[in-house]
Amino acid sequence: MPGSGVYTGDRTPVNVLVVNCGSSSIKYSLFAMGDAGTADVLASGIVERIGEAESRIRHEAAGATDLRDAEAPDHQAAFALVVEALTRGPGAVISGLDRIDAVGHRCIHGAERFTESTLIDEACLAAIEACVPLAPLHNPANLIGIRAAMSFTPDVPHVGVFDTAFHQTLPPHAYLYPLPYDLYTEHGIRRYGFHGTSHRYVSEAAAGMLGRSPTEVNLITAHLGNGCSITAVRGGVSVDTSLGMTPLEGLVMGTRSGDIDPAIILHLMRKLGMDTGQVDDLLNRHSGLLGLSGVSNDMREVIRAAEGGNDRARLAIEIFCYRLKKYIGAYTAVLGRVDALVFTGGIGENAADIRGRTCNGLDRLGYVLDADRNAADSRDTRDVAAPHSPVRILVIPTDEEAMIAHDTARIARSM
Repeated sequence: MPGSGVYTGDRTPVNVLVVNCGSSSIKYSLFAMGDAGTADVLASGIVERIGEAESRIRHEAAGATDLRDAEAPDHQAAFALVVEALTRGPGAVISGLDRIDAVGHRCIHGAERFTESTLIDEACLAAIEACVPLAPLHNPANLIGIRAAMSFTPDVPHVGVFDTAFHQTLPPHAYLYPLPYDLYTEHGIRRYGFHGTSHRYVSEAAAGMLGRSPTEVNLITAHLGNGCSITAVRGGVSVDTSLGMTPLEGLVMGTRSGDIDPAIILHLMRKLGMDTGQVDDLLNRHSGLLGLSGVSNDMREVIRAAEGGNDRARLAIEIFCYRLKKYIGAYTAVLGRVDALVFTGGIGENAADIRGRTCNGLDRLGYVLDADRNAADSRDTRDVAAPHSPVRILVIPTDEEAMIAHDTARIARSM
C-alpha cells in the first residue's frame, strides 16, 4: 500500500474514522494506522436512504455483516447510528468515541483553494462552502457530514481530502477552456478534474510495482466505474485529466454522457423545448451506458445483455472502449514516454474484456496485452502486459479510503 512517505518509526497507532457523506448516505471506515504506514480496517459500513421513511445501516466488522432497518431522518441521526455501530452491540470495535484520534472526510470540490489535504477549521469550512456553486450536489452534503461528525467528535482533528487536489498541478494549457478569459478569472470556469484520491493512490502503487520513485515514472491511470476518468501523470503529478469543471466531461460513464458537442444542448432546448433542469437530468442521469444500451448503467449487466445478443448493449461497450482508447492515445502523445497504463475501479479491475478491447490495436504505441494474464480471475494487483510489452499494463485495486486515512493520520501526528 502506498504511504506517501508517511509514518515511520516507533509510534502509537492512530485510529482514523473516514467519512464519505452524500446527499442521502454516509459511508464510513475505521482504520488503525500503525507504524510504517500500515492501515488495518477495523470496521466499515454505510447508512443509506437518509431522510426517507425506511433508512438502513450495513455494518461490517470481524468478518461479519449486520444489515438492519433504522431511523435516519437527517445526517445527524445517521451519524449517531454510525457511532452506535462502532461502539455498541456485536459489531463494536472501540469502547467509545474517545478511541477515535482523527476523522478524515472525502471532499469532492476544492477548486483552486486546496492543493493538498487540509486540517478543517472555520476558514476551511467557509472555503468549501464558497465552492458550492461549482459542486451544488456534492459540497453541501460534504459540509453536512463534516458538521455532523464534528458535533460527535469536537476534540479531535478533522481533515478534508479533496478529489480535486491531485489535479491542481495541471498547467494552464491543460485546464483552461477556449472561452473568454474573464469567465475563468471571474467565475472559475476551468478544468478541475475529480477522482484525484484514486489516481494518486494507484500512481504511487504503480511506481512501487515498477520499483521506482513516483517522481521517476510516467503513467496513464484509468479509473473506470459508474463514474470514469483517465489521467496523465508525469513524475508523480497530474498533467491532464478527462473530467472537467464538473464530473460530466470525458469518458462514457454509467449514466453520464462524457464528451459531446456542446451545441447539442442548444438543440435540445430549442427544438425539444427542454429546460436546463431537463438537460442536466438527461446528460447526468439518463445517458452513458444506460442511455446507449437501454439496459443498465452497470457494465456487468450490459456485458451480459451483449453476450445474449442485445445489439444496443454491444454498441454501448464498443463506444465505451473506443472513447477510452482515444484518450489513451492522446495522453500517450502528451507524456511522450509512458511506463505503465493502470486500470482501476470496478470496471477497470474486474472487466477483462473491456481491458482487452481497449488495448487491442495499441501495440504500436507500446501497449501489448497478454491474453492469458488478462483473463486470469484475480482481484489482486497484477501486471497483465506481455513480457515484451514496452509499456507495462497494470491492474491495481484502488483504495481511496486508505489514502484518506493516511493523509488524516499524517496531519494528526504532525499536531
